[in-house]
Amino acid sequence: MGEVAVADPASVVGVISDFRTEHGISHRVSCRALGVSESWFYKHRTRQPTRRELRRQHLIEAVKGEFDTSGGTYGSPKIWIRLVRQAGGSR
Repeated sequence: MGEVAVADPASVVGVISDFRTEHGISHRVSCRALGVSESWFYKHRTRQPTRRELRRQHLIEAVKGEFDTSGGTYGSPKIWIRLVRQAGGSR
């Protein structure tokens, strides 16, 4: 599957849907061209992110924010300490 395997599922679904609306290309043909199954497309078309995915995304944004705030100087131990303190932890 190449690049499609690492692409964000929402963007792949968007591309397939856009091909249908803008160019009249069927979902079946688009799925085949991108190397995904039609069942995968229909499953992800209405899928909402899980709580775990939302939590991980929030954590990624928090880590990036701390790293950027430090001017790119803090490593993972310091960022972890700052995030724990922000959350009200005792460490």
